[in-house]
Amino acid sequence: MPLIDYTGKEIELTVARQTEFGYFLTDGNEDVLLHSNDTDKILEVDEPVKVFLYVDSHGRLAATTTIPTVVVGKYDWVPVVDYKPGIGYFLDIGINKHVLLGEEDLPALKSVWPQEGDLLYVTLRVNRNNRIFVRMATDPVINEIAVPATRKDSNKNVHGYIYRTARVGSWVYTAEGFKGFIHESQRNREPRIGQKVEGRIIDVKEDGSVNISLLPRKQEALDEDAEKILAYLDARNGAMPFSDKSMAEDINERFGMSKSSFKRALGRLMKEGKVYQEEGWTYKKQQ
Repeated sequence: MPLIDYTGKEIELTVARQTEFGYFLTDGNEDVLLHSNDTDKILEVDEPVKVFLYVDSHGRLAATTTIPTVVVGKYDWVPVVDYKPGIGYFLDIGINKHVLLGEEDLPALKSVWPQEGDLLYVTLRVNRNNRIFVRMATDPVINEIAVPATRKDSNKNVHGYIYRTARVGSWVYTAEGFKGFIHESQRNREPRIGQKVEGRIIDVKEDGSVNISLLPRKQEALDEDAEKILAYLDARNGAMPFSDKSMAEDINERFGMSKSSFKRALGRLMKEGKVYQEEGWTYKKQQ
């Protein structure tokens, strides 16, 4: 098989000769350059060496002794390192050349596109011109590596990375190896592909996958809502034209919370003696 067919793969070759800029490796029929920038090893003629083959920026087949964890047919988590508008995202697989994830392989909604530092679960693919690109994992790929959760995992805090998004929700692979789904109702905003998220398991399904919520627990949400109300009062010298009789639309516009959440937080502050209401206004008590 021609060496070009090993693009994106690991292969063992033999050192044919050394030059001032590196080594030429051979399979007995063809030679390929292992540039000195692509190895930190001192090699001897006739020595066998395992390398990864790729096409360099000049369109030439090249070798590196750095074997990436991602090769054709093998997946791993890889960081996003750059973005070129109109082209796509470049990922660092560990070699001197970053690999492209084209915009055509991303969702139509740009708000869920990854950012620098996000992690994507990908493999490599080679096009007709022997150029290497990355391909994101699909559900069947995640299913192969996922481990089943048990009922004991219910309500457990988890974190992981988003690997797929859709209108109905987002799919995540957790640090424990669980395949999780985040319904749109269980998040405040739609996460990006590759984004790290933290949440809790709210249901374990029969197949061992889990449903995850990114929303805070009720007590945590209550604390946050109460602090938001106090902060607003402090910014207005201890008085605000909002009470438990205010319109839901006005509350949502000002505080970003539902009227029921607002009333719970306000009720708690009143019970704790921190605020009181008069004629449709709420006042902060002086301590």
